[in-house]
This record gives sequence, structure tokens and C-alpha cells, in this order.
Amino acid sequence: MDRRSIWLAVLSAVVFVPSLFGNVSAQNSATVLSGIELTRVVPPGFYFQGLSAPTQIRNSAAARFGNKRYVIVGMVDTSGYAADVRAKYEGFFITDSSIRINGSELKNGAYGFGFSDSGKMHILNLAGDEVHSTSTIKDNELKRPRPLQMIKSGDAVRLYSGRDYVTITPR
Repeated sequence: MDRRSIWLAVLSAVVFVPSLFGNVSAQNSATVLSGIELTRVVPPGFYFQGLSAPTQIRNSAAARFGNKRYVIVGMVDTSGYAADVRAKYEGFFITDSSIRINGSELKNGAYGFGFSDSGKMHILNLAGDEVHSTSTIKDNELKRPRPLQMIKSGDAVRLYSGRDYVTITPR
């Protein structure tokens, strides 16, 4: 190769390679949905352990990673459930791709979830069996805690229950 060809190859690599990483980052960048975007993806109700409960839209949140990957979370009215189910089940957790919660993998699927007073988030399959559990982090700096909310944090989102949160990242 002559000198000009080498410089052309180096220049092409310098321009082309960073664009590849930009696409990867764009595929994983998080957007917390609100308004009409949120209402389009949140289901009006959810099935869990043989019952269907209506979604509390005001206590629902969703994030989009890239263009087509979603995590949708919502609290439901659990008044029709037995006391032992209400103690561990607050709502639904839906992900259409594998994600990480505080670094641990969760496969795509529809789940129930609950935050416990002992500082844990529990993910349950639709039969009510625990499939994932992780410790939460307390955010004493959060200005206005709500029963359920998502806040963007870099390429991740934080899922809050009051001041307690877990970090959700794409896989």
C-alpha cells in the first residue's frame, strides 16, 4: 500500500468507528414516557394469580430504551386480592426485552412486583412465585416522592417507590 492509501484507511476508521458506538448508545438510551405516549403503552388492567385488576394510571410509569424496547410498570387496585397476596403484590412489571435490575438480569415477560418494608423489590411470575429479588437504594434527596415513578439516570432509569429505587438498564 502506498502512503496515501494508508492515510485514507486511517481517516476512514477515525470517522467510521465512532459512528458505530454512537448507534449502540442510541439503541440503549433511555426515555421516560409521559402524557399520550405513556397512556398508549400502559394496559388498563393486569392479570395476576387468577384475578384481573384495574391499573392506577396516575401510578404508572414507562421507559423506552432506544426506539422499540419498553419497560412498563403500574400499580393496580389490589382490593380484590387476599391479604397475603396484597402484602407482596403492588402491580405489574412488563419488559419486552431482557433488562438488568441493579445489575441482575431479568428476561422479557410480564410479572407482578412489590416493594417490601425491608428494602427489597420482589418480581413475581403470574402465578405469584418469586423469580427475582433485589435490594433497593434510599434516595433521601428526592424532592417529591410519589408512590411510583421513573426518573432517567444516564442510559438507565430509576424505578422509585417513594424514596426507594432500583436501577433498570438495557441488556
